[in-house]
Amino acid sequence: MDTAAAIPQTYPIPAGVFAETVTQVQHYTDSLFRFRITRDPSFRFRSGEFVMIGLPNAEKPVFRAYSIASPSWDEGVEFYSIKVPDGPLTQHLQKLKVGDTVLMRRKPTGTLVNDALLPGKRLWMFATGTGIAPFASVIRDPETYEKFDDLILCHTCRTAGELTYGRELVASLKADPLVGELAQRLTLYDTLTREPWSREGRQTDLMMSGKMFRDLGLPPIHPDTDRGMICGSMAMLNDTKVALESFGLVEGANNRPASFVVEKAFVG
Repeated sequence: MDTAAAIPQTYPIPAGVFAETVTQVQHYTDSLFRFRITRDPSFRFRSGEFVMIGLPNAEKPVFRAYSIASPSWDEGVEFYSIKVPDGPLTQHLQKLKVGDTVLMRRKPTGTLVNDALLPGKRLWMFATGTGIAPFASVIRDPETYEKFDDLILCHTCRTAGELTYGRELVASLKADPLVGELAQRLTLYDTLTREPWSREGRQTDLMMSGKMFRDLGLPPIHPDTDRGMICGSMAMLNDTKVALESFGLVEGANNRPASFVVEKAFVG
C-alpha cells in the first residue's frame, strides 16, 4: 500500500509540532531529492542547524534529524534527502507531492553554525553526499560572508549526477539578489570517487597530498587563518577531523567556539 500517497488526514497532528505543507519537490537521481515546505512565522533557527521531521502517517510518527538546507531568512524550509527503499521515514518521504503535510518539531539544534567558530579568513565546508545540506544554508546567509573573507565548499560524491544539487545551488547563488555579490567569494570544489571526473578522490587524500590547495591556488590550512565545518558519514567525519587536527585546528562546539566543528547527529 502506498501510505505516503495519501499522507492522511486520518491521524491527528501530535502536540508540540508544526504541520507544514509541501510547496516544491525536485528529484535529482534515483537516490536524491529535495523538497520545500511552508514555515510557521514562530519557527526560528540559525543557518546550519537541523530539525526533526516526520509524516502524519501513524499514531506515533517516526521522526528523523534533517539539516535545514535553506537559510534562516528564508520564508520556507528546504531539505535535501536520500531515498532509502526500506527506511522508516525516507521510504515514505520520497513519495511526497506538493500539498502533502510534513511534521516538524519546534526546536532546531546543531553545531554547523557561525557562532561555534572563531573568526578567520577562510571557511572550509567539507561534505559528502547529502552532507552538503547544512552548507546550502550557511552559504546563503549574509552573516557567513561578514565573518569570513572566502568560502570553500568541498563536496564529494560517488557519481556525477549526485553533484547536481551543489552545482545548481552555487550557480544560482552567484546570481541571487541578496547574496549574489558576496557569493563571488564562494568556491565549489567537488570531487568524485566512482566515476571519471576532472577531480577524483577523497577530500582527505587531496588535502594531505596538497593537491586540493594547488588546485585552488591557496596555501595549506593554517590555524591562524582557516576554519572548518564537517558533515558526512562517520568514516568521513573521523578522517577529516584527523586531517584538520594535523594542520593544527581544534574542534569546537556551541559553548566553546574553536577552529572547526563536526555535525555528529546523522551517524550511528
